[in-house]
Amino acid sequence: MSDHAVVHVKGRVLVGPEDVRDELWVVGGRVTYDRPPGSGDVLTVQGWALPGLVDAHCHVGLDRHGPVDDATSEKQALADRDAGTLLIRDAGSPSDTRWIDDREDLPKIIRAGRHIARTRRYIRNYAHEIEPGDLVAYVAREARRGDGWVKLVGDWIDRDAGDLTACWPRDAVRAAIAEAHRLGARVTAHCFAEDSLRDLVEAGIDCIEHATGLTEETIPLFAERGVAIVPTLVNIATFPALADGGESRFPVWSAHMRRLHERRYDTVRSAYDAGIPVFVGTDAGGSLPHGLVAAEVAELVKAGIPPLEALSATAWGAREWLGRPGLTEGEPADLVVYGTDPRADAGVLAEPLRVILNGRIVG
Repeated sequence: MSDHAVVHVKGRVLVGPEDVRDELWVVGGRVTYDRPPGSGDVLTVQGWALPGLVDAHCHVGLDRHGPVDDATSEKQALADRDAGTLLIRDAGSPSDTRWIDDREDLPKIIRAGRHIARTRRYIRNYAHEIEPGDLVAYVAREARRGDGWVKLVGDWIDRDAGDLTACWPRDAVRAAIAEAHRLGARVTAHCFAEDSLRDLVEAGIDCIEHATGLTEETIPLFAERGVAIVPTLVNIATFPALADGGESRFPVWSAHMRRLHERRYDTVRSAYDAGIPVFVGTDAGGSLPHGLVAAEVAELVKAGIPPLEALSATAWGAREWLGRPGLTEGEPADLVVYGTDPRADAGVLAEPLRVILNGRIVG
């Protein structure tokens, strides 16, 4: 198919959870609901169309050892694209992936810059590793480098304590988050455990990644402040193996990780029931492969989130949260077409029939 030929999508176009239309046209790479004049070069695609899926916690340009070359980054982005993920919030990467913005065949990326961690308190080669006195300056730096987000490491194993502990004093995160907001950026943080959450939320943070440490004491605080979570349940599934690997050196940490894993579904369901915004993220790009968005949606459903809400967490709701358009008149045509209704069975997300990005059929 030639670039930006006319595409006619017939069947059901899920503009929103309740806004369903019979057809959509792609003209000049953009969405329209007005039939274009004449016939010309038209390709008809039939099925159920969704806005391009969102992975709100993904790492393009990163593997388990640190930054990767451009060829590897391209393979990662293609794996996400072919799974239907056309918008990525890159939740921390040491690689420069700006070249992807010039590729119309690769997903759009919203970057959070590079992780900011406490010295020797995160995975080697991933983050800026600094002390609290430098936190504001590094947050300002990454706010300017990113696309409206900054990523902190809120907790990690403290080898002296033998368990997860908070990385930053309350005053340091309060000043850092205020600086990010002054520069127009939102802040998110990696948090597994319980101890760091209250300080971060009361300091004004916008989102928490993983959030396995939520409890009945902190869930109401998140709901009151409107702080979103991205649970990354496909990553939390690795906790038992991590705990087994650390058992001999850090038995307290290992037991803690197992407890967090055991209650993961209850934690996510309790957060959702309390009104906390929940979004889909896979944590692909560290130890996990790319292209897992359908598996993460399935995990949210397993946790007890209604299928339509789990679908919104990677489609309409996620795009609205990130300030990016869906299937709106005149916007870039980024959509995925399925054989059956994904609202009835989220499992269909694993089998896209067609992937259309910037008006081009790419899968």
